[in-house]
Amino acid sequence: MSIALQFGPLKIASHGYSASAIQPLILASEKGDDLAPVVQAITRDFGFDVFAHGVMLTLRLEAESQVYMFSTHTRAWLQVYDERAYIEVDPRVHALLETSLPVIWDQGTFRGKSPAADQFLDAAMSYGVASGVAIPVRDNQGHGSMTALSSATPALNTARLGVINRRLGEMVLFAQCLHEISRAAILQRGIAPLSRGASLSGRERECLTLASRGLTSDDIAGRLQITPRTVEFHFAGIRSKLAAANRQEAIAKAVSAGLIVP
Repeated sequence: MSIALQFGPLKIASHGYSASAIQPLILASEKGDDLAPVVQAITRDFGFDVFAHGVMLTLRLEAESQVYMFSTHTRAWLQVYDERAYIEVDPRVHALLETSLPVIWDQGTFRGKSPAADQFLDAAMSYGVASGVAIPVRDNQGHGSMTALSSATPALNTARLGVINRRLGEMVLFAQCLHEISRAAILQRGIAPLSRGASLSGRERECLTLASRGLTSDDIAGRLQITPRTVEFHFAGIRSKLAAANRQEAIAKAVSAGLIVP
């Protein structure tokens, strides 16, 4: 699936000489070109099929964060991921909450950790996401993002692992560059999340309903048997879809639209 990543000319905070691995990406973003062909070419050069980049950011100091996702995954997989609330069990996400280092994974890395994780791995593999590299980035303002490079290969052999490790530094640089570009697009151009206007998932309606009854993130986490951090991920998604600045506005909009009953 090819998506347009064209935001108009952006000012990227890159000082000195740009590393050759990301030069095409920086030049394209500064010129305002569509970044999708450049990003996909780099992804394939690394030996992967698809990429996904998600960043949590806020446009205003008084507002809470929203989630911005840029991806070349199929729309069908993105919809399944959202509807089934796979962020709760995606082992890549949970691994990156515990480390600032890249995670190289295949089916043998997370398989058997839990039935829910295995179900996720099976579903992901059916959509061509069977192995890859997940890279966390956190900038000097505390904004975080995750870049995932994925392929349909279920097992990484010694030769493939060797290639990934030799080029891992370039992949991390690529993820950092994507973070700078997405942040610039959000802050300089005020772009809306691609999920704006999408339907709330069942889990998101559940979280919002409980919040409307006065439950905190910790309360909701305990009720749903998920982590408070995962609850915050859900609310970032809710605010993104409803164009809400905070949780209270999200509740008000959902009640007004008849999406939840407080």
